[in-house]
Amino acid sequence: MVEEVIQLQPQDHLYLLGDYINKGPHSKEVIDYIFSLQRWGFRVTCLRGNHDQLLLDAVDKGEHTVWLTEEDKQKTLTNFGVAQFADIAPEYISFIRSLPLLVILEDYILVHAGLDFTLSNPLLTSNHNLLNTKRMQPSLAKLGERRLLHGHLPLPRPSIEKAVAQKRPAINLDAGCVYYQNQEFGHLCALNLDKVELFFLPNSEAPYPIKVK
Repeated sequence: MVEEVIQLQPQDHLYLLGDYINKGPHSKEVIDYIFSLQRWGFRVTCLRGNHDQLLLDAVDKGEHTVWLTEEDKQKTLTNFGVAQFADIAPEYISFIRSLPLLVILEDYILVHAGLDFTLSNPLLTSNHNLLNTKRMQPSLAKLGERRLLHGHLPLPRPSIEKAVAQKRPAINLDAGCVYYQNQEFGHLCALNLDKVELFFLPNSEAPYPIKVK
């Protein structure tokens, strides 16, 4: 997606909406690739997702907080080459700790899951809801006429295309890439913020076991 579809250029700014951990078999390699982009001089801003927070909770509060199945937990630990989350190399933990939960741009607000629009100022949404909310009634007025871009809940490609075409206040860009076994999902999605142009790429990894949504 980055190199062949978007064809990222040095003058571009790439924003990623979170969940680098436990979304497929290569969590460590995902972060390593982000590190590579940064070393090569590309501008990359990564937001924190609820799966990334899960790793921090396991380190800070204990592995009893991890709600993954034992199988998924072991896959992630094996991928990092450790027996417990606290043993993951410090550069990965530090990277996740550094990730913002909210990014405000001139025309857009970026977050992993969403905002609480029952508040007079949704930007005061709790950290938990920024990472986990599943229900919103977005208002352009409350967004300061910006559009909200988020992920968290996978949507079929036509639903994402419709939201962009209708210029809805909130656009979910999660096309369920990891859930490649479900015919409705299985795409990676990107949005050119300047041209408001969508890009989709089918999951091209070798088959791996994943719970079907």
